[in-house]
Amino acid sequence: MSLATGKNLTHIAENGDARMVDVSAKQDTIRHACARGRVLMSQETLQLAVTNSAKKGDVFAVARIAGIMAAKKTSDLIPLCHPLPLTHITIQITADETLPGVLVEADAGCTGKTGVEMEALTAVSVTCLTIYDMLKAVDRAMRIDSVELVSKKGGKSGDWLREEMG
Repeated sequence: MSLATGKNLTHIAENGDARMVDVSAKQDTIRHACARGRVLMSQETLQLAVTNSAKKGDVFAVARIAGIMAAKKTSDLIPLCHPLPLTHITIQITADETLPGVLVEADAGCTGKTGVEMEALTAVSVTCLTIYDMLKAVDRAMRIDSVELVSKKGGKSGDWLREEMG
């Protein structure tokens, strides 16, 4: 199977079965990935989070820890991902009153045979989900959106940077 670009789908065997890619012959290189997402909410809900007034506790601290833990468990959550020895994972949560909501960004890195894009994306996703969980009692209309890879560095395919739209 291949994409319109002609690249092979590496997680699909010739017979169509799903498989984990053999990376044993690849060289270890420094890998880095950045992902982002956001949680849209009411202005009142944002103020609860920002002022640390949510009944469940410090929303941003709990969400940050959840995102870091999720990045470390990505291979347990995404079936064909390789377990990676992460060297770092950082989560930045920024309140944005113009949304209103929060912006979440995760940076992940390792020295290994395969990239850390899924770890960064998983960290963002679980951070956003945790923010929702911590605040859902006051705002079930919150919306998680725009989860995306921003950049990746390292490996055979080289560096990649998202081109911003219009």
